[in-house]
Amino acid sequence: MKSKNKITIIIPCYNEIKFLEKVVKRVKKNRIKDKQIIIVDDFSTDGTKKLLKNKIENSVDKVIYHKKNMGKGACIQSAIKHIKGQIVIIQDADLEYKPSDHKKLIKVMENDNADVVYGNRFSKGTKNSNINLYIANRIANFILTALTNLLTGLKINDMETGLKCFKKNVIQSINLSEKRFGFEPEVTIKLAKKNYRFTETGISYYARTYKDGKKIRAKDGVIALFCIFKYFLIS
Repeated sequence: MKSKNKITIIIPCYNEIKFLEKVVKRVKKNRIKDKQIIIVDDFSTDGTKKLLKNKIENSVDKVIYHKKNMGKGACIQSAIKHIKGQIVIIQDADLEYKPSDHKKLIKVMENDNADVVYGNRFSKGTKNSNINLYIANRIANFILTALTNLLTGLKINDMETGLKCFKKNVIQSINLSEKRFGFEPEVTIKLAKKNYRFTETGISYYARTYKDGKKIRAKDGVIALFCIFKYFLIS
């Protein structure tokens, strides 16, 4: 399948010196020829910034450096104004999600005439490792996704997925305000309320440990819950 449109891949990163270079190499090899790669460094302190400047910056289309740590949502907001592709993929800067699945998201978007495609980590038949590593996280995701579906009428299975795909005009049709992980429910609910067409597809997933740099915490689940009600009521 050959996409008719240029693809923009946004990679938010914070303290990802262990994985970032590998992720970028895999993004470049993801079988999408016409692509724009935007990396947003969220004021990393582990050497990621030096790695970007010395080895990665000249090999991608754009690198944005935050002057203070603000969060994943803020990274995406910084990148949106620089999008050149007609399709936008958000790829976490670790090896939990495989860039080789990007082509699959685009194919589903084009075949289903969808506006938004979410990668579903829990789909049967997908290659997942350590998916139940943190049972509390999975339970929280189930509750947050179910509540989002109930309030919006969506029928998705993984609202908190870190691999999302949007049409450019769709993601740019809303004003995003959440700076951190509240981005996930905010973007989902705001786009659902605009009646954009959502679909999802199974993806590969390898859950990393907190020792390896996993950043989401219990408080982020509480914030996500608050955001679901917030954007359902006011957006």
